[in-house]
Amino acid sequence: MKFKKLMSLFFDYFKIGLFTFGGGYAMISLIQKTFVEKRKYIDDEELLNIISIAESTPGVMAVNSATYIGHKVLGFLGSLFATIGVCLPSFIIILLISFFYDKFIEIKWINAIISGLMVAVTFLIFRAAIKLFKSAQKDYISYIFMGLSFIALLCIKIFKLNFSTIYIILISVVISLIIFLIKYLKMKKKMNNEEELKEEVNEE
Repeated sequence: MKFKKLMSLFFDYFKIGLFTFGGGYAMISLIQKTFVEKRKYIDDEELLNIISIAESTPGVMAVNSATYIGHKVLGFLGSLFATIGVCLPSFIIILLISFFYDKFIEIKWINAIISGLMVAVTFLIFRAAIKLFKSAQKDYISYIFMGLSFIALLCIKIFKLNFSTIYIILISVVISLIIFLIKYLKMKKKMNNEEELKEEVNEE
């Protein structure tokens, strides 16, 4: 039973790695469909957390998410099989291309296919973003973050600024932690006040 589940995990991620063009973000839609809707290993909220952590930590997002989901399902072996599954298609394809790369890039219809795939990848990323946005917890701070991030990325693209998007992520992480700490301290203070009030009532 465990071996069957391991193989299922491996082939699920192998298919995702094989048929998803465009990298990690393009995989989000298939990961959501496979592991949230079909397998029910995780829910939409947990997928959002996985994406946030996978994007904020070193390494490729698709591999990081595969390692996490695999570990949740079947521990270390689950991580191993899921990670190998998602990496293997890219490794095989790149290895084959490397043997005849010079001839490969000269083929016009190959370039045309790649251009067409870029449109499909954009749609996949947009579709996944809409689904995750609907399931995410939202407040005015979330909308402010989203708006400022969009404007920053747009300015970087339009004015061709030498500013890595990783800095935007790091700045967002720092601000989010500060906001979380402020909310946590306020909640803790409120709980302490409530406990003190209860003690006073009991004493009376």
